[in-house]
Amino acid sequence: MPNDGAARQPKYLRIAAALKDAIASGEYGPGDRLPGESDLMATYGVARMTARQAFAVLQTEGLTEARKGAGVYVREFRVGIRRRGIQRLAVEVWGAGGSIWAADGKGRDPVVEFIGVTEEPVSEAVADVLGLGDGAPACVRRRRFLLDGKPVMFATSYLDAALVAGTPVAEADSGPGGIYARLAELGHEPARFREEVRSRMPTSEEGSSLGLAAGTPVVLVVRTAFDGDGRVVEVNEMVLDASAYVLEYEFDAS
Repeated sequence: MPNDGAARQPKYLRIAAALKDAIASGEYGPGDRLPGESDLMATYGVARMTARQAFAVLQTEGLTEARKGAGVYVREFRVGIRRRGIQRLAVEVWGAGGSIWAADGKGRDPVVEFIGVTEEPVSEAVADVLGLGDGAPACVRRRRFLLDGKPVMFATSYLDAALVAGTPVAEADSGPGGIYARLAELGHEPARFREEVRSRMPTSEEGSSLGLAAGTPVVLVVRTAFDGDGRVVEVNEMVLDASAYVLEYEFDAS
């Protein structure tokens, strides 16, 4: 029997709660189709709008996805990428000509889609971190990363334009080992990294770029790279599809 609080809830919330319980119990598993609007109308004696409101709750919470002309399905949260935050940045990876991104893909076929490289003014916050003077431009590199043909991350790197002008860093193909190997050749080898991680809902542009279903959050990782003298040589803002990633950090206690 429902308690008084549940009974006072709007009907669409009670229906949504029942569907969530069914998903949690395994009655409907990942990829399964949920009952349609007509089924909910018949089962609960509600109007079509009420059924749609119940489905909207599930979709907003990221539990389901609507497929045009096919119905509403339980979302599949398949771990596509285990991002090992410390190991992937080791000099043994990029110093030997390896790709940080390929290290995440492990045995699969990751694709880096280069969006463009420009020289442009940046936000005051980024300029301050990079130590740029008033109006000094940054070299801005934008890439989108795909795994199994699906976009999973959009990344934007900011570097001091004066430092990397005329080098492969300012070109589409920065060469083996990526920009960190090129910075090392310039005498500014990354010696320390700091990453800040937070989650939020995507902007409309991010949702479109990553092909995100409604209700899917993103993880924002901002990495700052320092050379041996403590100079910031890169700020990298990465927007990750939260349903595709597990962020793993393994380190010694000492």
